[in-house]
Amino acid sequence: MYAVIQTGGKQYRVAEGDVVDIELLPEEAGAAIDFERVLLIVDGKQVKVGRPFVEGARVSARILDHGRGDKVMIIKFRRRKHHMKRQGHRQWFSRVEITGIGTGA
Repeated sequence: MYAVIQTGGKQYRVAEGDVVDIELLPEEAGAAIDFERVLLIVDGKQVKVGRPFVEGARVSARILDHGRGDKVMIIKFRRRKHHMKRQGHRQWFSRVEITGIGTGA
């Protein structure tokens, strides 16, 4: 059984027991959360597709910790103009463990 959830403007395919890095959540580490924006649930051969979300479906998760991703270098360069600008960026994320998938009847 797996589901597709939407959080932080992105979509993730999750199954029970998966550990996923998602956009930073405001809750503390160790907190339990529910994702109610479930786009799809697949249970064997039974498929539930939402329009846009599956009614009553819920994916439960537990926040393991918060962290920062690898550094991404941004380089702006203008040829023949003696101009180059470098900048780095590290995106914050929350690492969550999926604890359950509720089908919503």
